[in-house]
Amino acid sequence: MENIRLAFQGIWGHKMRSFLTMLGIIIGIASIITIVSTIKGTNEQIKENLIGSGSNVVTVSLYQDDWEYDMTYSPLPEGVRVIEDSLRDTLNRLSGVEEVSFFTRRYWSDFVSAGANRFSGETYGIDSAFFRVNGYQVTYGRDFDQRDYDGFRKVAIVDKKAAAALFGTELPIGKVLEIKGEPFTVVGVAEQTSTFEPAISSYSDYYMYADTSAGAIFLPSAVWPMVFYFDEPQSVAVKATSTDTMTRAGQAVADILNESQLISAGTVTDEESGDDITSSGNYTGAFSYRSQDLLQQAQQLQEMSSSTNQQLIWIASISLLVGGIGVMNIMLVSVTERTSEIGLKKALGAKKKRIRRQFLTEAAVLTSLGGIIGVVLGIIFAHLISASNGVPVAIDIPATIISVVFSMAIGIVFGMLPAVKAANLNPIEALRRE
Repeated sequence: MENIRLAFQGIWGHKMRSFLTMLGIIIGIASIITIVSTIKGTNEQIKENLIGSGSNVVTVSLYQDDWEYDMTYSPLPEGVRVIEDSLRDTLNRLSGVEEVSFFTRRYWSDFVSAGANRFSGETYGIDSAFFRVNGYQVTYGRDFDQRDYDGFRKVAIVDKKAAAALFGTELPIGKVLEIKGEPFTVVGVAEQTSTFEPAISSYSDYYMYADTSAGAIFLPSAVWPMVFYFDEPQSVAVKATSTDTMTRAGQAVADILNESQLISAGTVTDEESGDDITSSGNYTGAFSYRSQDLLQQAQQLQEMSSSTNQQLIWIASISLLVGGIGVMNIMLVSVTERTSEIGLKKALGAKKKRIRRQFLTEAAVLTSLGGIIGVVLGIIFAHLISASNGVPVAIDIPATIISVVFSMAIGIVFGMLPAVKAANLNPIEALRRE
């Protein structure tokens, strides 16, 4: 405590010199805190933009090689079973899985019309769990009930975009739309309950995150074969218990589907001729179920962002090195100025380690004080950047603590040479020096 008191006394006695000595440390720590906070805030924004706010849904789909098997333009794949409803309980019991839903999909629905109006969005064949899993709520009309599935009723639910495209400003309930010439009666309008919208601050953000879909139409899975294929392989929407379990839950579901649903390595049969066309055209390669892991995509974007900013951290660290050299320089000056004081202390019996500790403590206090000021400035700068660029603030507490400890370590490392020099002074020579 005596050494700390003497250190503050020396800093206060030379206020301007001490501040200029700490300046390199202040700039370095402030830069690192600002950059780390910006990186963390950007990563959280990327994660939220890709995954959404609490949806936690992973889609497991059929792939051939590295491409999702799109039934819009591809024939029915041979060797892939339809997912039996009995498998639902097995998937729901997996660790990290809250609930699953089986569905079929067409990404491009130019075969849907209502009078002169045509629809070009997505069409889904869904089970009774689909809306719960994906966060949809029927806002007008009714949801599908069990009688729709058991009775193979030609009914449909549309979202707001599809309703506007097909029926304009008219209420779509009770209206009829045609899917490949088959009439379906609209019984409800649904929308996702999540109000999350990604942060769009640039053209690149818009093209990455903006919702450019043309809407969706939902049919009961029981009537899907009336307009599309029988025994068509489904995809699985997996609602994870939390965002952090999405990767594990999606992969676990994909593993079970690959074990239970794939009969062969993957062949494709032409629907009309029945010929095996696996080796022709684009239909080559084995089938497998894979999870479309948005969390992994977010992590890849985060790594790209972080790798760029890591270079900025190293550049900012150079100022810490410069600050450390400044501390060493000023402490050497301090040893020269206080030579007589050191000689007197040694003449009175002070040991080398006591002299060494005094100067090491002074250097550590000087750099720690600079580190604390740097942390405060770094937090202020992080908030200023957030206010100007729209990047969320995410102060990294461990990085803040490490920065202060690191600044103290710089004082000890760069203060060692002046402290050793002071401790090794000859007391007689020191007392002679004016």
